[in-house]
Amino acid sequence: MIRTAALPLALLAGACIPMDRPTGSLDAPDAPPASCNATEAQQFIGRTATSSIGKSVLAMSDARVLRWGPPDSVFTMDYRQDRVNVIYDAQDVITRIYCG
Repeated sequence: MIRTAALPLALLAGACIPMDRPTGSLDAPDAPPASCNATEAQQFIGRTATSSIGKSVLAMSDARVLRWGPPDSVFTMDYRQDRVNVIYDAQDVITRIYCG
């Protein structure tokens, strides 16, 4: 009976072998992680959310990724140091800009 119980564990252990990164990955393994800083982008709070403001926020924050947060939306709670979030209300007015 003990041998039968150990078999699934042995099979599971084989499934945990690390794999190589796929070719063409967007994150270079030797590249330092980007770090977002949304301090300068705070000037856009209270303004209407537009694509040109989004580009400016992205450039000012040194983030790699911009995520828009429409009203009543649900966000994942994963933290990404290379992402800037721009939250806006039902009137398309930016209410919050933060990294993560």
